[in-house]
Amino acid sequence: MLTLDPVVPATLDDVLAHLAAWQRDELPVPLHPGDLAWALRRGEQRLTAALRTWSRDGEVLAVGFLDGPDVLRLGIDPAAAEDEELAARLRDDLAAGPGAPFPAEQLAVELRHGPALDRVLRAAGWTEGEPWTPLRRLIASAGSVSGDEAIADTDLVVSTVGADRPGAEDWADVIRSGFPGSTLTGAHWRDLAAHPLYARYGRTLLGRDREGTAAAAAVVWSAGPGRPGLLEPIAVSAAHRRRGYGRAISLAAVAALGELGASSAMVATPSAQPGAVRTYRAAGFVTGGPVQDLVRPRSARPEAS
Repeated sequence: MLTLDPVVPATLDDVLAHLAAWQRDELPVPLHPGDLAWALRRGEQRLTAALRTWSRDGEVLAVGFLDGPDVLRLGIDPAAAEDEELAARLRDDLAAGPGAPFPAEQLAVELRHGPALDRVLRAAGWTEGEPWTPLRRLIASAGSVSGDEAIADTDLVVSTVGADRPGAEDWADVIRSGFPGSTLTGAHWRDLAAHPLYARYGRTLLGRDREGTAAAAAVVWSAGPGRPGLLEPIAVSAAHRRRGYGRAISLAAVAALGELGASSAMVATPSAQPGAVRTYRAAGFVTGGPVQDLVRPRSARPEAS
């Protein structure tokens, strides 16, 4: 029997382990354990409150992450991608209406791989939403790129930020500059880095220019040896754009994932940001076919009398 279940802190590690086991080099950047681990910067309780799992007889087949009130990011076990019963249950649980598990007025679902669910949602009237461009670089092609030396043809020097190495505040400054509206602080990073799941999956990189000013930042996430790793987030400060630092920090991220044993490095960026796509391609990433969120049809409203 299929069930929809909440996630509690005691089961979070198991949920991430399932996502890690589902990673494949041939898939278009599916929901990754790094996506969830990065959300730990907001606290474990907040993360688990945003998670749901679908299971059959105790075996997790799908994971849903509410990344905000109206965006649900879905990961599905590749072995269950054509499971019609699971797809029908997901369609029903994602439908609008009184008492719906996901009651947002208009819900967007990020579904990177799930052919059966894609078919049934479209048949139920779901429409295409924001397009994304997945990109991937095989680690075998990373060459001798190192995370602690000047990268590519720039003066950027990249090092690892750790509990015993300074840089958390500078790193957070770059992320805020790269993502206007972000409220990230060094304290958030320290809380994240103190979590056992960060130690298992994450590594933080900071790039400085020749004057020692923080210019580029990234976090990379492993899914375990022999599996794809994720870049999330990656940024260049507003004052350091157009110097090749985006390419340089991306190359450093690939190198860091190689050190963690990843088979490839992957990232997805909104297709509406062609500059980001060009940056990753300049770092040797190859684009896959575009993927699009699916948007739930609005529930019918009774006419006013």
